[in-house]
Amino acid sequence: MFKKIVVGLDGSETSENALRAACDLAHASGSKIYLVHTPQPQTVAFAMGAVTGYHAVTTMPSDAEVVAAAQKVINTGKAIAQEFGQDITETHQRRGNPVDEIIACAEACDADLIVTGRRGLGSIETLIHGSTAQGVAHKANCACLTVI
Repeated sequence: MFKKIVVGLDGSETSENALRAACDLAHASGSKIYLVHTPQPQTVAFAMGAVTGYHAVTTMPSDAEVVAAAQKVINTGKAIAQEFGQDITETHQRRGNPVDEIIACAEACDADLIVTGRRGLGSIETLIHGSTAQGVAHKANCACLTVI
């Protein structure tokens, strides 16, 4: 079945559901799980305690805020995996385009599955350009699973 699963995590409920699904699959097939998080301004605001649905940032977060928010998202992901008795093989926190970073991680670790949430913390811009899940499914060289 699947030996290496990459999960795109942005701190949203749907990305956490994607991780839960990946943990179920990993448990069933003995897969390794790799987490990818690419902090975006709205992710930083959400992780730092903004209300759910908050999609606007009035000032750019500092580097320290970006690092703290990214670590919070990754720590939450590790805690979710632990609840399922799963270890995270690697975590990747890189700034950039989430689609490109998820694909790069999948290619680097030779993943056979990428799991993403259908709707994360993306902005209204995703209605025009498409979501991360759509971009990953379009560019990936392996199977993709999109979770609600």
